[in-house]
Parts: sequence; C-alpha cells; structure tokens
Amino acid sequence: MTFKQMLITILLCSGATVLTRLVPFAAFSTRKKLPSFLDYLGKALPSAVFGMLVVYCLKDVNFLSVSDTLPEIIAIAAVIGLHLWKRSMMLSMVGGTIVYMLLLHFAIF
Repeated sequence: MTFKQMLITILLCSGATVLTRLVPFAAFSTRKKLPSFLDYLGKALPSAVFGMLVVYCLKDVNFLSVSDTLPEIIAIAAVIGLHLWKRSMMLSMVGGTIVYMLLLHFAIF
C-alpha cells in the first residue's frame, strides 16, 4: 500500500468515525423526546453487549477439565462478586480481566 493510499484510508476512516458520532446529535435534539425504541435500546444494549462478551470469552473453554479452567472459573467468580458488590459493569469487566491476567501470569495450576 502506498503512502497516498494509506493517507486516504486513514482520512476516510476518521471521517466515517466523526460522522457516526455527530449524526445522533444532529438527528435527536435535546428539546424533543427520544423515540421509545431508542430508550429501549439504551437500556437493553449494555446488558446484551456484556452477555455477548461473556459468551465470546468463554467459547473455547473446556469446563470438563477443571484443572485447566481454574483461572477462568476464579475470574468468573470475581466478575460476579464485583458486580453484585458495586453494580458496575466497567468495574466487573476490568476487575475480572485483572484477576484473570494475574492468575495466568503468576499462578501455577
């Protein structure tokens, strides 16, 4: 890929990103009430994305071999515990990831 092609690609991707960030603000002003389906999506999508992330992260885990999956099981317990404690998806994801990475790098199973 030439420099010119790389520059065009970067500019197009940047423009598309900016455009997709600005369109909702232009389409839905703060003076009007949002359509009900957008309210529903705003409430349902965070949990749906979190669920999809869990399924994706655990798709290759073999739970029949407990000794091989102990870091995953402990990390899942940490995510559940953190979420029940603080009710924060971000804290749950970050905390579970940190626990999992520490177990992978420093624990001997």
